[in-house]
Amino acid sequence: MINYLDTLNDEIKEYLKILSPEFPKWLLEYIHTPEVLRLDGVGMSCGTLYTKVYNDKYYYSSLMHSIAVALINWHFSKDKKQTLAGLFHDIATPTFKHCIDFMNGDSEKQESTEQRTEQIIKNSKEIMKLLKRDNIKLEEVSDYHIYPIADNDTPKLSSDRLEYNLSGALYQTRVFDLKDIEKYYNNIIVLENEESIQEIGFKDLDICEEFIHKISKVWPRWIEDEDRLCMQFIADIIKSMNQKGYISIDDLYNKTDKEIIDLIENCEDLQINNLFKQFEVATRRDVYKSDFPNPQIYCTSVKGKKRYLNPLVKVDDKIYRINDVSPLVKKDIQNFLNMKLHKYIGFNFKN
Repeated sequence: MINYLDTLNDEIKEYLKILSPEFPKWLLEYIHTPEVLRLDGVGMSCGTLYTKVYNDKYYYSSLMHSIAVALINWHFSKDKKQTLAGLFHDIATPTFKHCIDFMNGDSEKQESTEQRTEQIIKNSKEIMKLLKRDNIKLEEVSDYHIYPIADNDTPKLSSDRLEYNLSGALYQTRVFDLKDIEKYYNNIIVLENEESIQEIGFKDLDICEEFIHKISKVWPRWIEDEDRLCMQFIADIIKSMNQKGYISIDDLYNKTDKEIIDLIENCEDLQINNLFKQFEVATRRDVYKSDFPNPQIYCTSVKGKKRYLNPLVKVDDKIYRINDVSPLVKKDIQNFLNMKLHKYIGFNFKN
């Protein structure tokens, strides 16, 4: 069997070493189960990788994200249960990831697909056998929300939220390189927040301030007009395919992005496959943005989830939220929250 880690590009291999210099070998058997490996075919870019509107540096899968989250959990807890909860937290991620939340009418919270997590783990003979061997109960790894280091509410810092900010700044926007990530990551420690709950944060004000100032340039990527448009377009294509019987909801949890794309491109409904093919070659010049609808084109109105960070930072043995002690960060966060978004977005396809 090929070790999945050996298939990753050199930059991601180095990135994972930063997150956990010593890789926990026991984790490999869990990674190589079919249900976890499927996530390698689901991109973190939520379908935007498949259009020329965006140009990611390289493909970054939900499996890469899940492994990275697991390693962050391991680094800060050295607890197998928390580590596995991190690995499994996206095991129920469907094809095109949060586009399916958009399809479900959950574009703002993006949590509608999480309900299958326990079922998928429970139905996996391989995972359940490993859990039994390691004396770990299903409920101890099926809900990562029970571990505050792994997950908490926006804009707090958790391993999940930290990871997609770090990797997004690496493969999507190139705001960071590996040296930047190493610098910021090595400044993170476990603190106690205002609710007396464990939360990861920074031990130095200047490092935290610099991190947020830079990473705030990434946040618009996940809420801007182009991103919401691409995700809603894919959601509508998938919904139409489902309504017309070309794919089932279960297909979204069993197949990869490319397998679903193949079904779309070869669909006998010419309107569906022609629209998707135009989407694949569309650029930013083809995006319609206005406060008024355009009935002559594909046009939609949809909100999104504003993803940002306001982590804890230690200052003179006291713990604060960074925006309470940094005017620069406070301005960065406010600028993001006040970001102009158009009410109507669409595609001016050429054909």
